Amino acid sequence: MIFKNSKVYDVLKWVVGVALPALEALWLALANIWDFPYAVPIGATLGAVIAFLGALLGISSIQYAKANKSEPAENLEENADG
Repeated sequence: MIFKNSKVYDVLKWVVGVALPALEALWLALANIWDFPYAVPIGATLGAVIAFLGALLGISSIQYAKANKSEPAENLEENADG
């Protein structure tokens, strides 16, 4: 799965890396405070979805780097620092 548009990748990366983990933490906190039903199963499901999507994004990043014969984005940031 290679994204043709880097904006799509950037948005998905933000959703998977920031928004969904924040939603999971919010759900677990509120479920604990307010005694919502199915707190743990829903939290675990969100965690599994986050892990799955993160793996897909990682694979996509590697495929993109290989197709363009460049380094993955994470390595570019590290190299820029020194």
